[in-house]
Amino acid sequence: MGSHTLTRPASRGIPWVKRIVDLALVIPGLIIALPLMGIIAVLVRWLIGKPVLFKQDRPGYQGKLFTIYKFRTMRDLFDSTGQLLPDDQRLTRFGRILRASSLDELPELIQIARGRMSLVGPRPLLVQYLGRYSSEQARRHDVLPGLTGWAQIHGRNALTWEEKFRLDVWYVDHWSLGLDLKILWLTLWKVIRREGISQPGKATADEFMGNPPDRPTGQ
Repeated sequence: MGSHTLTRPASRGIPWVKRIVDLALVIPGLIIALPLMGIIAVLVRWLIGKPVLFKQDRPGYQGKLFTIYKFRTMRDLFDSTGQLLPDDQRLTRFGRILRASSLDELPELIQIARGRMSLVGPRPLLVQYLGRYSSEQARRHDVLPGLTGWAQIHGRNALTWEEKFRLDVWYVDHWSLGLDLKILWLTLWKVIRREGISQPGKATADEFMGNPPDRPTGQ
């Protein structure tokens, strides 16, 4: 791909009521969460080191890049050849706590307030995945990326990539304010129960390498 943006027919846009609900929930949430974010930042600096925040460009609405911010959960540890060690060896005990509680995601509230993300939508994934999606899977970018989503309440990282993308596209086609409120409520329940945080036997999810040529997608 010569560009990191997606070229598709224009979508129906971002519903204004969705944006109003995001702001109504996120602005008070940020004010309440600021002291907690300050404490977490100090603990990350002390227990894991600098930088406190993990920053990375991700594709957002219509594939346009924006920067996500999370609290850092891994150390930069390298093997003898200078390659980063696997995630499960770099993920710290405190980092596991942050991920299990989703507290590492708190800085993303800032991008929701700025309109780059929504509380609910497909999770923003890696830039290199843009060229690996089928045309159906790429429709997940027809809405704002979210802090949580339909795929997250149905298994999160315990799902296969194909299952996640199928759920993401279902959300795009069936969005409603009532669905968003349902997802937010079920997300709270999932966080309390700490379900689907990672793939079985892994610290994080495997990289999405594309769709096998002999497997149909979007069906």
